[in-house]
Amino acid sequence: MPVAPRPLPDGLGPAFSCGDARAAGVSPKRLRAKDLAAPFRGVRTVPDAEAPASGIDPLARQREVRERTRRLASAYAEIMPAHAVFAGRTAAVLLGAPVDPGPDLVVAVPDPMRAPRRRGIRGVKVSRDLARTATVDHLRVTDPPSTWAMLGAELDVRELIIVGDAFVRVPRDLSGHRMPHARLATIDDLGAALAAGRRIGARKLRTALALIREGSASPLETDYRLDATAAGLPDADLDVDVRDHRGRLVGISEFVYPDFRTIVEIEGDHHRVDRAQWDRDIEKYAAYAALGWEVVRLTARHVRHRRTAVAIVDDVLRRRGWDGTRPR
Repeated sequence: MPVAPRPLPDGLGPAFSCGDARAAGVSPKRLRAKDLAAPFRGVRTVPDAEAPASGIDPLARQREVRERTRRLASAYAEIMPAHAVFAGRTAAVLLGAPVDPGPDLVVAVPDPMRAPRRRGIRGVKVSRDLARTATVDHLRVTDPPSTWAMLGAELDVRELIIVGDAFVRVPRDLSGHRMPHARLATIDDLGAALAAGRRIGARKLRTALALIREGSASPLETDYRLDATAAGLPDADLDVDVRDHRGRLVGISEFVYPDFRTIVEIEGDHHRVDRAQWDRDIEKYAAYAALGWEVVRLTARHVRHRRTAVAIVDDVLRRRGWDGTRPR
């Protein structure tokens, strides 16, 4: 019958360097035990047995990707040089942006220092003037504006807009109140990072910057907004408090066309499977209708088939009085 490995010292935590483990009395044989993972040479982690997030909810998948990246970054941080920071896609994911993390952690060092070379690590050099730093979950990262500007080297324009929208979004608390102090950056911050020096992908960054807006809470919302603009629909107000005639808050909606009393809601699958959310939606839409608003409900499939979402909203706006021209 196999013998269970000896318990590790409490002070080591879920990720630790082999040097720290040996200093705490852990033997080399114990560090080779199968209950430990070795994501990087000189690092051991205690694997987590948590079940993966549901494949239905994109937000749940995004949280799962971020948590997986955070654990891997925390492991490498045990041996990361003091002058290095997580950057690029890795920093973006750690900061909460909806972007693919890529196969390796991106680690930046100030030029002309030597970039790290190791399995699972993509080392890059960056000018000190182009990479301001921040801390998230005790990990050193490039700050949101610097991260966005660095991604000009590898993301396309639409992806840069999606990341930019995520960084400038003003979160709301559980009661629906805006929290401007909690946003990661402003559009001006992104512009300053772009203007800080020579950037790879500067043309893409300039194009994206002009299209970033405050108020999009998800990639689907950004996608719809960009597609609607490209199709010539009038601009919608984003992330709007909808109130009744007495000023009482009735609901918060993603896209509002006030001139045409039309509201567009993009509904993830959780709106369908979460009974409490479903009940709230029905009550909110009934209240909107009583106030004379028409609600257009779009799913992810509608938005991903770009012409479908735009055509649905176009038809409603025309029926509500839009003449097909954009105001100048």
